[in-house]
Amino acid sequence: MNICKNGLTWEIYDSIRKYANMQQYKKNDIIEALKNTLYSVVIYDNKNPIAIGRVIGDGRIAFFIKDVVVHPDYRNKQIGMMVVNNLLDYIESCCCENPYIGLMAMPNTEGFYEKFGFIRRPNEGFGAGMICLERRKR
Repeated sequence: MNICKNGLTWEIYDSIRKYANMQQYKKNDIIEALKNTLYSVVIYDNKNPIAIGRVIGDGRIAFFIKDVVVHPDYRNKQIGMMVVNNLLDYIESCCCENPYIGLMAMPNTEGFYEKFGFIRRPNEGFGAGMICLERRKR
């Protein structure tokens, strides 16, 4: 296994995300999104990409972990841990004190992220996480 930092291409992004129940996007949209990525990681087994992850945000205070996906043949082999640890190492290298680090876990992956210190919402101190999939003008 080897780790390629900032080597995420639209082809790898598109092919690996198909292994998760994630929204698929058009090539041009992926290319634009990746241009605005702060940091990405691709894990390879020989020359085959088997896992990805990326960080988006402002580069100092707010960070969001996105698109953490491991090929099904490599799950439960610590590959996901490699991805997330690498993303968190990047964040730690450039963040201010007490940054906001967020993510939206896929169903049944919450326990995996709790190992890194992420907490479930809602709880006593935080409301529910929210997303907007369709913009409605008011």
